[in-house]
Amino acid sequence: MRLKNRCVVIALGGNAITRPGVPDTIANQFRHTRESLPPIISMARDGYRMVITHGNGPQVGNALLRVELARDRAPDLPLGVLVADTEGGIGYMIEQSLQNGLFKENIERDVVTIVTQTLVDKHDPSVSDPNKFVGQFFTEEDAERLSKELGWVMKMDKGRGWRRVVPSPNPLKIVNSKIIKTLVDMGVIVIAGGGGGAPVFYEDDGRLEGMDAVIDKDRASAVLGLEIGADTLMILTDADGVYLDFATPQQRILRTMTMEEAKEHLANGQFPKGSMGPKIGSAIHFLEGGGEKVIISSIAEGHLALKGEAGTTIT
Repeated sequence: MRLKNRCVVIALGGNAITRPGVPDTIANQFRHTRESLPPIISMARDGYRMVITHGNGPQVGNALLRVELARDRAPDLPLGVLVADTEGGIGYMIEQSLQNGLFKENIERDVVTIVTQTLVDKHDPSVSDPNKFVGQFFTEEDAERLSKELGWVMKMDKGRGWRRVVPSPNPLKIVNSKIIKTLVDMGVIVIAGGGGGAPVFYEDDGRLEGMDAVIDKDRASAVLGLEIGADTLMILTDADGVYLDFATPQQRILRTMTMEEAKEHLANGQFPKGSMGPKIGSAIHFLEGGGEKVIISSIAEGHLALKGEAGTTIT
C-alpha cells in the first residue's frame, strides 16, 4: 500500500464506545467500537497515516465505582492509575476491533496501543480550584464523610447530587510523542492519548510523578497532533457538525469556518463550555500551532467529512 504524506489525528468521542441508555457491558462496548470503525478503515485503505485518541469518562467512572465498592477490602487505586488502566483496556478494544476490520478488508496495516503520559504543570490553576466532576453521585452526608476521610473535594452537580471534583490541568506536552511519531511515519496506526493521557508532572529533581486529575481529550489530541506534525485534527462526536444558535429555531450548521470566525463565535458565547466550547478551543490551539485544518463531524460521516462532504471544517 502506498501511504500518503498526510497525517490525521482522529479524536473519537465517548459515543464511539458507550451509548446513552445502553447497558455499559464489555460486549456492548466492543459492539459500539466495531460500529464506529468503518470511517477509520476507509481512511486506512486510502493510505492516511493515523493516530486515534479516545475518551474514557464512563469507563473511569465505572472504575472509580469498583474502587469505592472494594474499599477496606482491596487497596485503593489513584485516579491517575485508573486513567492509565482504561487507556489500556479501551485501546485493546479499539486495536483488536480495528485489526479484525482491516483483516476483513484485506488491508495490511499494523495497529498498536501506547499507554500515554501527558505532561501538566503541577501549579496549574485547576489544582487549587478543581472543577471536573468524576465518579458517582452521593448524598450530602456521604459527601461530607468522604471529604473528611479521603480528602476529596465535593461539589453539587446541577442539583442531582454531590460528586467528587478533580483538577483538569492544561496539557503541555505528550511524553510519548517521539515514539508515536516514529511509528506513524512507518505507517503504523497508533492508538494513544486515551482520555487525554495519564497526567504527570516533573518533580524538582526531574522525576516524573502522576497526578490525580483528568485532561481534556480533545485538547491533548491537538497537542499531540502538533508534536507529531499532523496536518489534520478530526474530532468525531455525536454531532454532525458545528451549529450557530444551537437548540433554537434559528440553529444552522456551519460547513466551513475560519479560525478567526471560530474565535469570534466562541467569544460571543455560541459554543458553551459544557459542549462544543472545548472542541472549538482545541481546534484554535491546533491551528494557531501550525495545523492545517480541523474537522468536527459525526463518527458515521468521518470519511466524508475528511473529503469536505460532511461535518464542519475549520481552517
